[in-house]
Amino acid sequence: MSHELPKIAESNALWERAQGLIPAGTQTLAKGPGQYSNGVAPKYARRGQGARLWDVDGNEFLDFNMGIGPIVLGYGHPAVDAAIQRQLADGITFSLMHPLEVEVAELMRDCIPNVESVRFSKTGCDVTSAAVRLARAYTGRERVLCCGYHGWHDWYIAVTDRNAGIPHSTTELTHTFNYNDLDSVIDAIDEGTACVILEPFVFERENGSFLKGLREICDKHGALLIFDEMWTGFRCALGGAQEFFGVRADLCLFSKAMANGMPIAAIVGRREVMALFEREVFFFTTFGGEALSLAAAKACIEFIRDHDVTADLARRGQALLDGVNGLIRDLGLDYVTTAGYPFRTIMNFSPSAGNPLLMKTLVQQELIRRGILWSGTLNLCHAHTAQDVDDTVRAFADSLAILAEAVAAGTVAARLQGEPLQPVFRKTSQFHVKPRVAA
Repeated sequence: MSHELPKIAESNALWERAQGLIPAGTQTLAKGPGQYSNGVAPKYARRGQGARLWDVDGNEFLDFNMGIGPIVLGYGHPAVDAAIQRQLADGITFSLMHPLEVEVAELMRDCIPNVESVRFSKTGCDVTSAAVRLARAYTGRERVLCCGYHGWHDWYIAVTDRNAGIPHSTTELTHTFNYNDLDSVIDAIDEGTACVILEPFVFERENGSFLKGLREICDKHGALLIFDEMWTGFRCALGGAQEFFGVRADLCLFSKAMANGMPIAAIVGRREVMALFEREVFFFTTFGGEALSLAAAKACIEFIRDHDVTADLARRGQALLDGVNGLIRDLGLDYVTTAGYPFRTIMNFSPSAGNPLLMKTLVQQELIRRGILWSGTLNLCHAHTAQDVDDTVRAFADSLAILAEAVAAGTVAARLQGEPLQPVFRKTSQFHVKPRVAA
């Protein structure tokens, strides 16, 4: 059966209009052509429904990126959309506070362990930066240790290679440690450390003792432990990483999946710490109480709670992971591996067989031929069905077989009909590791 590449003339025309007008061409790096093969993949979406997305040229795809994380229930979910429509009839932003601020805060307190206080904002960057400021105020210290990706604000991005425009003094106050490596934390932490902030889930599995050990180290040194749950909140468990791992954090940060696509974020945690938001720590924003997003968050979280969505994601994800791993094994692809948890996994390509980005590009190209939108991760939503899983495994069977043939023949690059993918900006270890030693 022939699998033609989609026609993407309208996508390409829009991209040309964006050149020189929109710096980098995109608002979200992970959505741009660097992560989708330019010349092969669609660039602009028109609409979504359930687990499917239609581009501006009318091509239909089964989506495994799901808005880069926020779409946990599926595009156009009836419960969430109805809540937005009901609220829209009354208004969006007001001159007074809205009851939903209280209702959603109560809901999060009841769902998430160790939550005594809740504040809202709009983006993950907002609440990670607020958490760092809060930790510095609470401890009277300035140094931050981090592990993972935490957004574009100065305190974090200063330690990456995209740090232009950030004072050197800011860089000196943030350092990193490595996941599952308590020794790297012990080497870095000191009496000036205000907090340890990390993504409690990365694609590498937690070793069973790392997060508990991290809690003990923070307690010993008087530093706050902060979980950045942008990717995993309301996906791994209703109560997030604290529930999943049984480890207490002082502050937890949520966004993405908490409102199925609407822009909202939350910082939650201990009342004693959060009380500094009353006056000492300034963290207020006009749109923090925007009612459409709060209505969406309430409907989304309630649906996740009432329909055991996280368990469903785990079951579907495990079936998909088992299917893909079986293909890798049967095809003898010792240079292809998967990592992560069932609700979000990544496929890695070893340089032992060639250029990993070229191999990834070829697999993406062949999946696009078969109606699958994929950029390296399998990120499920509640709308993905058992049939979708079966169809996706079949698409991977074809695509990985083509990869195997191309690697064996040394023709991976020759088979590409678009531009190779670019490296993902998500460096999470082995950079700016140890704090400056005082003279």
